[in-house]
Amino acid sequence: MINLRRETKFILKLRRSMGHCTSLNNGKGKWTVRSGMTSHHAVTTKRHLSIHEYLSINLLRNNKIPCAQGYAAKTPEEAEEKALELQNRCGDIDLVIKAQILSGGRGVGYFKENNFEGGVHICRNSTEVKEVASKMLGNTLVTKQTGEEGKKCNTVFICERFYIRKERYVAFLLDRSSDGIVLLGSSMGGSSIEEISKKNPDAIHKMNIDVQNGFSNGQAREFCEKIGFKNTELDIATDVIANLYKIFKRYDCTLLEINPFSETNDGRVLCCDAKLNFDDNAEYRQKEIFQQRDLSQENAEEVEAKKFNLNYVSLDGNIACMVNGAGLAMATLDLIVLHNGSPCNFLDVGGGATEDEITEALKIINQNAKAKVCFINILGGIMRCDIIARGIIKACKDTAFGKPLIIRLEGTNQDEAEQLLRQSGIKCIFCQDMNVAAQKSVAMANIIETAARVDVQIAFT
Repeated sequence: MINLRRETKFILKLRRSMGHCTSLNNGKGKWTVRSGMTSHHAVTTKRHLSIHEYLSINLLRNNKIPCAQGYAAKTPEEAEEKALELQNRCGDIDLVIKAQILSGGRGVGYFKENNFEGGVHICRNSTEVKEVASKMLGNTLVTKQTGEEGKKCNTVFICERFYIRKERYVAFLLDRSSDGIVLLGSSMGGSSIEEISKKNPDAIHKMNIDVQNGFSNGQAREFCEKIGFKNTELDIATDVIANLYKIFKRYDCTLLEINPFSETNDGRVLCCDAKLNFDDNAEYRQKEIFQQRDLSQENAEEVEAKKFNLNYVSLDGNIACMVNGAGLAMATLDLIVLHNGSPCNFLDVGGGATEDEITEALKIINQNAKAKVCFINILGGIMRCDIIARGIIKACKDTAFGKPLIIRLEGTNQDEAEQLLRQSGIKCIFCQDMNVAAQKSVAMANIIETAARVDVQIAFT
């Protein structure tokens, strides 16, 4: 049996995309932060809705959390108008304009089309806001988190500038190691919690919350003292933290992160930036929030797959996989890596997929430029192999499927399925052995990549 290797890069990315889970260990008395791992026996493509900063700020303000006043804008002209409105409302203040993409590290990113540096800028007046907005809107912001492809900026957030005396970090999140909610904080804010953990693990504080007993003002005050609040600011911060917990519960959040959680020169305590994630399982009772989902910020293949009830996660390799059952899918990915290959997706069609859903799955794979080969690995128990075969045939006819197919079909109606595929004239390689099929997939992908590097045209007949 193949041992599933958790250290593999694609597994880490897969698990990150399945949901936000952070475990905290205190080996040798120090807190460290690491990404959580999903059990191999319960792997599902779980996504958690993430909304833009300006929407998160609006939600917090509507729940009486002290935040920056600001407006969203989708054109340079609207940004100028909102900047004027904000200065008229708040006085002659400096302004901050922030590119709205679903990624961290915006301040040190750059825009791909015009090389404009930084997704966060301080402006003195509405004219400067309009100028900066024109360089952000409609362009692609690249950060450490987005990778080279970046994310398109369609909205900017214009807010008042604060003069900060002290920045802190606060987050509520679901913690699998304790099967509950954890409050995480640090007296060092402004940078990511991972960076804080590396630089100074002792600066991170954690408090487990028993959801049955709730979160008291006494606990909130104790935590605020740990992260350095004193005097009047301690009273204010205590109330804010207690209310943030109520928001976390009320809106079915999986993550509520305030960074920085700031103390200003004039003694105010403010949430200067916010990141909120919401449990997809709660969509039925958080409909207003889920209507704010920005599909343009999500992976196009994953969005398309979701329309057809397909469990799809995009990865970074060059071998596409279509498998039924999460366990078999994970084993398939590991086999590919074992043979020095690299999967470009996780695709579980499940046990009840229809012919049309199989067709749509292959259409998505066919549109993926990274995919050089498609490995179809089906164990026909509930899922009938002949349905898979008919879906393959339909997809190849409808889309001029142009990628080599390595197919393993075992189980219900496998002989009928193979006969259908052979009679269709579709060029494919049949393998009964899963390990051999993985080897051939990797070899085929390597051949195609090598040929492309030396500018040689190849065809498979």
